[in-house]
Amino acid sequence: MLKYRGAIFDLDGVITDTARYHYEAWKRLSDELGIYFDEKINERLKGIGRLQSLEIILEKSKKQFSMEEKRYFADKKNQYYREMIKSITPKDLLPGIPELIRELKERGIKIAVASASRNAFTVLKNLGISDKFDYIVDASRIKKGKPHPELFLTAAENIGLKPDVCVGIEDSAAGIEAIKRAGMFAIGVGDFEILKKADMVLKDLRDTEKILRLFSINVPGGIHTKKVRDSR
Repeated sequence: MLKYRGAIFDLDGVITDTARYHYEAWKRLSDELGIYFDEKINERLKGIGRLQSLEIILEKSKKQFSMEEKRYFADKKNQYYREMIKSITPKDLLPGIPELIRELKERGIKIAVASASRNAFTVLKNLGISDKFDYIVDASRIKKGKPHPELFLTAAENIGLKPDVCVGIEDSAAGIEAIKRAGMFAIGVGDFEILKKADMVLKDLRDTEKILRLFSINVPGGIHTKKVRDSR
């Protein structure tokens, strides 16, 4: 029997790069509020929910805002973001994703998406792959965001698998922590220093063989059980 039988993907930064749209939407809102916002601050927002992100941005403000005002700001940012993602097409899939999804499906591996974005269904539909996943869970279906493991635990439950036979794939430190707290094997995609708590860190997903080894006893090299750093 295979050790791992499910793969749970983050969306932003793993399947497609919507990070630039989030940044532009937050930047527009911050400019309107007269609050300084840059790429460094934006890095802190990766993997967490909209209101959590807003709280980080408002740290730079001398004003105090009510919860009603904060919800208004968060909704306004989302309006900007939703306008931007209308332009997303299948061409915006990140390298390696179409091949990896196909290979996993051919092996009978259950696949799901666990996204902190409430727009996950819209993005996946625009990418033309919403029907490829056995389950999609986003922020609207859970109470606690990353680094809490609820997103990944909900995904595992709905594809009928225990967490310890699932692999989670993330590009943020908060996401990796959520995967580890869920009791899953964690693959980080991106910067090793940021994702070093993952069990395996890859620069991107183009080297599908390294991932497929986790799901197949037929690929030379067998199953990885220790931390791997992509040196490409």
